[in-house]
Amino acid sequence: MKKTILLALFVASGLTMQSCGSSENKDSTERAEQANEELKTSDDDDAEFAVKAASGGMMEVELGRMAQEKSQNQAVKDFGAMMVKDHSKANEELKALAASKNIILPATLGEDHQKHVDELAKLSGKEFDKKYVSMMVDDHKEDVDDFKEAAIGAKDPEIKAFAEKTVPTLQEHLTKITAINDAMK
Repeated sequence: MKKTILLALFVASGLTMQSCGSSENKDSTERAEQANEELKTSDDDDAEFAVKAASGGMMEVELGRMAQEKSQNQAVKDFGAMMVKDHSKANEELKALAASKNIILPATLGEDHQKHVDELAKLSGKEFDKKYVSMMVDDHKEDVDDFKEAAIGAKDPEIKAFAEKTVPTLQEHLTKITAINDAMK
């Protein structure tokens, strides 16, 4: 166990140093995926799902906090609070699961997710609400699909169970944000 942890730390630190000296700077999700491929401690698809879910979950929390601060719409503020609560819980569960499977997760948002945060940070009021709600509808459609796929196709039974357990919460989020979107039209 100690050897695996040390190897993971060595690989992760080596990747960080390697990316600093390289003109090809990889984002945190790419570094995590590369580390997982080199470690071969789990199925590549399972590890890739975990990495994507971790980055997406961090984005949901960050944007949820932003919604609570910037929105002019109480339903959007409430949805943002739900995102912070539900995705923080899921993120912690995923971190524990990944650690038990020796899957390296990104420590920060991936580049694509960070772009969404940066884009919304520039907006406020109704403009923020419209973009945030639209983004959350699209994001949760994709999340539901990704988690359903993992619930069916993950090789690791615990990753499969995590995805399966999370699908109803994501579907609830999609239902709520779709209703908010419809009410704003």
